[in-house]
Amino acid sequence: MQLYATELMGAETYDDQGNFVGRVREFFIEPADQPNRIARLLLSRGRFQPLVAKYDQVATVGPGTIRLNCNERALELYQPNEGWLAVRKDLLDQQIIDTQGRKVVRVNDVDLAEMRTNGNVELRLTQVDVGLPGAVRRLLQGVVSPSVVRKLQSRLPQRTIRWEFVNLIEPDPLRRVKLRITHEKLEDLHPADLAEIMESLSAAERQGIIASLDEEMAGKVLAELDERLTRQIVEKLDPEKAADILEEMAPDAAADLLADLPKETSEELLEEMPGQEAEDVRELLSFDASTAGGMMNTEFVFLGETSTREEVLEWMRTQDLNLDSLDSVVLLDSAARFSGIVTIARLLMAAPEQSIGELKLEPLLSVPVDTDEKEVFELFDKYNLRTLTVVDESQRPIGTIAVDDVVSRLVEK
Repeated sequence: MQLYATELMGAETYDDQGNFVGRVREFFIEPADQPNRIARLLLSRGRFQPLVAKYDQVATVGPGTIRLNCNERALELYQPNEGWLAVRKDLLDQQIIDTQGRKVVRVNDVDLAEMRTNGNVELRLTQVDVGLPGAVRRLLQGVVSPSVVRKLQSRLPQRTIRWEFVNLIEPDPLRRVKLRITHEKLEDLHPADLAEIMESLSAAERQGIIASLDEEMAGKVLAELDERLTRQIVEKLDPEKAADILEEMAPDAAADLLADLPKETSEELLEEMPGQEAEDVRELLSFDASTAGGMMNTEFVFLGETSTREEVLEWMRTQDLNLDSLDSVVLLDSAARFSGIVTIARLLMAAPEQSIGELKLEPLLSVPVDTDEKEVFELFDKYNLRTLTVVDESQRPIGTIAVDDVVSRLVEK
């Protein structure tokens, strides 16, 4: 039989002798022990101190009545515990993240399933109700009988989320640790989806999520967030944590973020970053944001044009490259000047001994660092570019502009 938390809240509880013990006021889960088991029931009776029944002290459960397999004297006196997740306090009416649907939803009710173990009944949290049936049960709780409510809800569209796809939002870092709440599920989401989710949360909730993500994922999410929200989050982070996140970001994304911060904050974070990473970001910050230099990323793959396709692939296998964004490689001549680009698709289709210099795209396109962004946009549009190389006065490549950087700039405008 399917049970619901709202039906059981207020249920009369009796001991093994049939004596009234109290009414159910709360259910507690111990995530550190079993992530979905109702570990304890909080029972209250008038002015007496509330009692707690453990999961192995429950004999039977029904919509309005719970019977125990022990005497009242075997029950514990209630002592608050921050390591317990409270169904009514922490779940009902609270916002959660549906990691499968990639959205923020509000919990209307909690679905429970009975499991018979060693002669007693364990309640397991199976899913959360975020639809009309849960809202109707809450609205009519105590007004009409559970049987009438069940008949009404059967005609309504169901909207539930399985418990394993739920990610709780807990801003307090100490309580998050006690509840063993991790954000591993969130790290499986695309950074753009997670950024969109976070825009629906409060400032404290956003802060809690970013603080608990690993630095690489946090950097990707910050790069997708609105500038105003990014600034708010970074300014409240511990400087060491913020610097670790910036270190994991692409230099151009880190520079864009720092450019929006107050100068003293930006300098403090740069001081916390390792020397080379900080130097790369400082160089980008020195360029006008509306020029090719302000748009480019200084992390790119460059190779000698005389290398063979097999040599290049063998070398690339040994490198720690960002394969998700690797679209092409930059070619250098014998004087280390820019001599063209080769797409990864062309590289893969070439014969093993073919020189990569023979695979470069035409026409040969590059721009100096002070090129206006409007001219950069026109080049991408005219030649359907995916990448454009930025060169210095000696025609040596110093960065690349990717098509997603161009799209982002155009969207901002």
